[in-house]
Formats: sequence, C-alpha cells, structure tokens
Amino acid sequence: MYDDQPQAEAPATATRGTPVYKRILDLFEAEGIRTLFGIPDPNFVHLFLEAETRGWTVVSPHHEASAGHMAAAAARITGKPALCIGTLGPGMANLMPAIQCAKVENDPIIIMGGQRARITERRVRRGRIQFVRQEPMIEDSVKFSSSIEYADQTDEIVREAIRVALSGTPGPAYIEFPAHIILEELDLPPVLPPHLYRLTMQGADGDRVAEAAEIIRNARNPVLLVGHGVHTSKSGAAVRELAELMQCPVIQTSGGTSFIEGLEDRTFPYGFSEASIDAVVESDCCVALATELGEPSHYGRWRHWVDNEANRKWIYVQQDPTAIGVNRPIDVPLVGDVRAVVPQLSRALKALGGRQAAPSLSEYIQRDARQLEELAEDAASRPDGSASKMHTSQFVTEATKAFPKDGILIRDGGATVIFQWTYSQAKPRDVIWNQNYGHIGTGLPYATGAMLADQAATGRQRPGMLLTSDSSFLFHVGELEVAVRKNLPLVILVGVDFQWGLEVGVYKRTFGHGTRETGVHWSDKVRFDKIAEGFGAAGEYVEKAADIGPAIARAYARGGCTVIHVPIDPAANSEEMPNYNEFRTWYAEGTQ
Repeated sequence: MYDDQPQAEAPATATRGTPVYKRILDLFEAEGIRTLFGIPDPNFVHLFLEAETRGWTVVSPHHEASAGHMAAAAARITGKPALCIGTLGPGMANLMPAIQCAKVENDPIIIMGGQRARITERRVRRGRIQFVRQEPMIEDSVKFSSSIEYADQTDEIVREAIRVALSGTPGPAYIEFPAHIILEELDLPPVLPPHLYRLTMQGADGDRVAEAAEIIRNARNPVLLVGHGVHTSKSGAAVRELAELMQCPVIQTSGGTSFIEGLEDRTFPYGFSEASIDAVVESDCCVALATELGEPSHYGRWRHWVDNEANRKWIYVQQDPTAIGVNRPIDVPLVGDVRAVVPQLSRALKALGGRQAAPSLSEYIQRDARQLEELAEDAASRPDGSASKMHTSQFVTEATKAFPKDGILIRDGGATVIFQWTYSQAKPRDVIWNQNYGHIGTGLPYATGAMLADQAATGRQRPGMLLTSDSSFLFHVGELEVAVRKNLPLVILVGVDFQWGLEVGVYKRTFGHGTRETGVHWSDKVRFDKIAEGFGAAGEYVEKAADIGPAIARAYARGGCTVIHVPIDPAANSEEMPNYNEFRTWYAEGTQ
C-alpha cells in the first residue's frame, strides 16, 4: 500500500498547480464546511494536515463508525452537509453502520473512502493487502457513489456528491479517493459558489402558495406539523413567524423534537401529549413541514387522524416531489426548500391579514403546562433511590430540570428514551438523536460531533447533555477520549440497570414473568464513573434523585466532560415505560 504513495510534495520553487487534495478542501469550503471527521491513512494525511493548517476542526475518533455518526450530528446542527473519511478496506467496512444509519436518518454526509491505486486494483492478483472493492459494498446505502479516477474530475464529482446529497430527501454520498491521484495537480478557475451549480432556496409555485394561504386563513382549527427537516435546515425563525400568523398549535413529529424559540408553550409532541392528540383530532387544516409523514406520525391518516379526516385539508411542504401523495393524499403540495417556502407562505398569509387564534389554543397551552407539572409530581411519587433503586421517571425528570439554557440535548438508548418522550422537563432548541433507524450507541459520537461542529460554525462553545443508558453507552465508550481531548462541556448521565431494558420487557410481555431472559442481562460490576476517570473525565456516582441536579451543576461549574452513573430500577425500566402502547402503534404491521 505504502509503495503506491507519493512521499513528498514538489519543491516550493517548482512551478505547479493545485494538488487534488487542496482542491477538494476548496470545494467543501465553498459550501461553508470546515469540519472533518475520520482516522487518516496515507490517502488522507495530506488532506488532514492541510485542513488543520487552514483552521478546520479536524476530529479523529477511535472507530470509523463514530466518524460517520459525528458527521451526521454535524450536518444536523449546522444545516450543511458534513465530511468524513474512511481508511481503505477495514476503515470503510467500519463506516458501514454509520452510512446505513445516515441513509435512513436522511443525513447529508459526504463520505470519502481511500483506495489502492487503480493499477494495483485492476491487476489479476491474489493476496492484495488491505483491499476490497468498496463501491459495490456501499452503493446501495448511499444516494450517490463515484470515484475520482482522473484529477480533472475532482470538481464535477465533489459537486455532484453534494448536489445529490442535498436534493430531494437528503442522504449520504460516497466519493472514492484512489491513491494514484492524491498529489496530481490542477490548473482550474476559482471554485463556484453553491447557487451557481445546484438548486438552493428553491421556492414553491406561487399559485399553490396563494391557494394554501386561503385554506389556512379560512380554517377554524389549523395545526403545524413540524418535522425533523425544520431543525436540520435551521428554519426555526421562519416557522415561528408562520406559526404566529396562523395562531395555531405546533405539533412535533417524533423526529422533530427540538423546540423553536418563542413557540415553546404551544409546541406539543405528537401522541405523547394530551393537547397534541386533541389538537390533531379537532384540526381542519394541517400544514406539514419537512416531514416524511411516516409510521410514527401514522402516515397522517391513521389513529389520531381518523376523526375529522373528511373535513381536514392537507398542505405539504416537501422538497422531494416524489414524496407527494405517497403516504396520504395531499390537497396543496408546496414543492421546494422549506427555508424558502415557509417565508413565501408567511408573506401570502400576511397579505390576507393572518388569522385570529381559536379559543382552543390557550386551552391547549394551559393543559400541556398542567400535564408537565403533573408528570413531575408523578415522578416525584416514585422511588427516588433512598430505600430502593431509582425509578427511571425520576432519573429523567431531575436530569432535564437541570438542563442548561441554550444547551444541546443528545438522546440515546431504548427504554430510557421512551421515558424521556413523556417525562422530560426541558424544552431544548437542539435535540440530536437517532429516531428513524433506532440505531442505539450513537449518543456519544452525536454529542461530540454536534458540539464541535456547532463551535466551529458559531465560534462559541455551548454545553451539551447526553441522556443515555448503560447498554447504549458501551457501544462507543472509547469516544470519551475525544470529549476529553477537545475539552467539551459535556455532561453524560447514564441510567444503569445492567440489562437491555426494552428486550427484557419484550420477554416479559411475550412469555410472562419468571421465564428465562436469555441474552439480555450483563455484569453488574461496571462503574461508568470509574471508566470516565480512566479516560481523564470526571466521574460521579449518584443514587438519589435529589442529588442529580447538584451533580450536574458541579459538572458544568467544573468544566470539561463528566459522566454521572445513576443506578435505576431494572423492573421499572422494562415494565413501566410510559405511553408504551402509543409507541407500539408505530409497528402496526400491515394495518397502517
């Protein structure tokens, strides 16, 4: 492998163009990308060194899958595509779980994979070192796959990867980077800005916008259904203006769980809030923004949507025209980028004078606030760790009460996440978690990737809180070193029951109590606070609910990364998940 690599650049005095690896960085910089994730091999050492020299944030994790998850979180927090790399052969194989996750989660990450020089690949030989044909392995898991075979293809391939990754429903793209072109030089004009080579801020048809505004204006009980894409496109401010003109409830999909500043009190999680259910049932107009209208939303036509279906109009803002009408009929499709279409809709509605709020809006707001208070009271009535293991609702309630203002919340786990949907007392503006794919173990890479990319983009360091479970945290625990190395103000609360909580619950519901629960329990000797100390982070062991808030306060005051080990009740975590019947309706095989 190493014999194929040029070992030094040309002397500084020589006449030369731009090396391919520098041009690649130029192209990504034109998109506002200045963060790079991956473990460099000989294919990428030149690119990594140059990126750091230019002031990029360069992050090397301890597993390539983590690099992919970090890039996915970076794309979500910045609203831009993100770049990660994989070493040829095993590095790309390690990246595959993250690539598949990014595909299902609609994350526009650009993966660059190293590869042997084509002369080596194309020879009829056996026993080649660190080699496998990578494109056939990856092409079914990405939206676009290509290879820079010749230096002068660099611009067109990088641009096409970005163009396809961001078009329609976003997703990952793959660029192969063979060893023979790394230091080849190019004599090219300056890079193009994005709007000159791809669609940006695409608006919707004006007549359809006007039609939608009339429907909203005449509706008695409209709702906004806000999907994950609203947050990944950083469209919160535009959606707030529309919501204020519509004077309506904002319903979160299961993927769109971030709260928009200024709309916190009128925002309700679909299916997990009483107000959300009543608002949906009573609605006669639904404006769906940047959502797939998937199973967790019951396709917009099943369960809570059934009542009043005959009287409800649907307005769908969706960038991918092939998604229109697939999961349910749509009255007014607004095809375009949510960042452009929502302001169009606001302008049209403003020209009509907006609309007055229905009396039900204030009622929903009051009911939801009461429900949140009642949930906190309910949690407080459960075991707090004084006499017996802490109830998971106590763990979630006390942790989220101490969530820092302007923080980034990261979720991971199975049962503990279900408790978070119901009992969380925080209304964060940025929530990063794995919703569509259900790929646990992403929490720590998501946290580091989101926090570092946010800092690189804004120049300020925001606090992060990762709420996770022991089983999930162990997937990529090695990335604690990255959080320590980068001195991230990250507090990780680990709910510890030494089992796969959701799977234990499945055994109990399937076979009843007392049956063997094969393969879902593990050693009770693990101490995550001690593991943290071994990585150079701070560690705390907290048994009582009342001590969680003070431990979090100490962690943020201390700075850096802290892991808080919180023992929780295994039985409660596997048997008493709130709204579990609602969650199970997502998997209503053949009935939706």
